[in-house]
Amino acid sequence: MRDFAIHLTHRPGELARVANALARKGVNLKSVAAVVIGNQGVLRLIADDVEAARAALNENNISFEENEVVTVLLENHAGELENVADKLAKANVNVHSIYVVGLDGNLVDLALAVDDPKKAKKLLE
Repeated sequence: MRDFAIHLTHRPGELARVANALARKGVNLKSVAAVVIGNQGVLRLIADDVEAARAALNENNISFEENEVVTVLLENHAGELENVADKLAKANVNVHSIYVVGLDGNLVDLALAVDDPKKAKKLLE
C-alpha cells in the first residue's frame, strides 16, 4: 500500500481537478485527508490501484510525492496511538501521515506513511 501527497494551491477547483483525474482512471480511494495552511494545501490519499493513481496524476501534470505505508491493527481505546507513536519516536522514525483505513468492532486499522517503513514494520509487528 502507498500514499500520495499532493500539494495544491488553496483556491476553488484544485480538489476537483485531482478528483476528476483519478475518477477518469477509475481510481477508488481507500482513505483521504487534506489540510490547508495559508494559501497552500496538502491532499494525502491512499488509492485502491496505485498504478492507475500514479498514471492519472502524471497524465494530468499533477505533481505528487509517493510513500510506502505501514499498517497496524489497534484496539479502539485511549492510549493505543500513544503507544505506536512512542515506539516510532524512540526508534527515530518520523511520521508523515496517518490514515484510518478500516474499522471492525473494537479494532481500528491504521496506515502510516513514515520515513523508514522497514524499521516501522519491524517495530509494529
